[in-house]
Amino acid sequence: MSAADVCLALLWLGIVAYVLFGGADFGAGIWDLLAGRGEPGRRRRELLEHVIGPVWETNHVWLIFAVVIGWTAFPRAFASVAGTLVVPLTLAAAGIIFRGSSFAFRKSLHGERFEGLFGILFATSSLLTPFFLGTVAGAVASGRIPYDGYGDPRTSWTNTTSLFSGLMAVLVCAYLAATYLTRDATRTGRDDLAEYFRGRALFVGWLTGALAVVGLVVIAQDAEALFIGLTGVALPVAAGSVLSGVAGLALLHARRYTAARLTAAGAVALLLAAWAAAQYPYILQPGVTIAEAAAGEAVLAAVLASLAVGAALLVPSLVWLYVLFQREERVVEAGDGEPGPGERDRR
Repeated sequence: MSAADVCLALLWLGIVAYVLFGGADFGAGIWDLLAGRGEPGRRRRELLEHVIGPVWETNHVWLIFAVVIGWTAFPRAFASVAGTLVVPLTLAAAGIIFRGSSFAFRKSLHGERFEGLFGILFATSSLLTPFFLGTVAGAVASGRIPYDGYGDPRTSWTNTTSLFSGLMAVLVCAYLAATYLTRDATRTGRDDLAEYFRGRALFVGWLTGALAVVGLVVIAQDAEALFIGLTGVALPVAAGSVLSGVAGLALLHARRYTAARLTAAGAVALLLAAWAAAQYPYILQPGVTIAEAAAGEAVLAAVLASLAVGAALLVPSLVWLYVLFQREERVVEAGDGEPGPGERDRR
């Protein structure tokens, strides 16, 4: 495996980590938008804030990680993507900024008017940001980014494959968040909320699976090279994603929430792996290989050395943060009675 292949593999791992962790944060914002009003809505939002509060900024590390590898290891391809997709990338960046600031201001500024304003801004940004990031992925996967140049700034991300990818990104984020929240709700003693998010995870999970089947028709008509790869070399990986997703839904039905989280994450990671396998060895379609797009050997060596040093410092800190965050705890709310049946499932 060449240095360029290693850099691309690390780039892919960064994207996967951002989807699994940052995507769940976006999904929590989507459920914040749909939480409802009154006391039930307040309790749902309290759980959402409790869950994402310690890690919501940390998860953007994975996005920064992927961006840095992209522009240093594959600079000309990165420039082509950034130049062609400047509109959705700018809108996604604005969504990340507005989402973070509104989440902070909602907790700092008191009063129904401020809380309502920043709550809407937070939830709306959480919905739109993954959509625009999904359109970017769709544009790259469908071969609408010319190498060493700029493509159409409008049609490159408003085509059917890109719009489908944007919708899938929103649903995947909502599914991950709802699945993760089932376990977080039982971990904190809010068993009624575990049932609430369980029902929504099941609904969104089946909806996402149905949309994925429809998406194959869209891709077959709009992105032939990607479709050939998905139904050829990447088919076993795609099948693994389907099986993992079905297993996750079955585990949710059985209220085995910890195992459901793992299988849900596995289904999404395998879906991204199927895309990577379908496109390999091309970094941009059609026909721009990893070796052709990579920077010089000296640059790649420096990138890998820097990543090794950074990982030695960063990874243990992130692991420790997640371990502390997931420790068992129980929050007893006013009026709580005896624990419900969902609390017994702490597997």
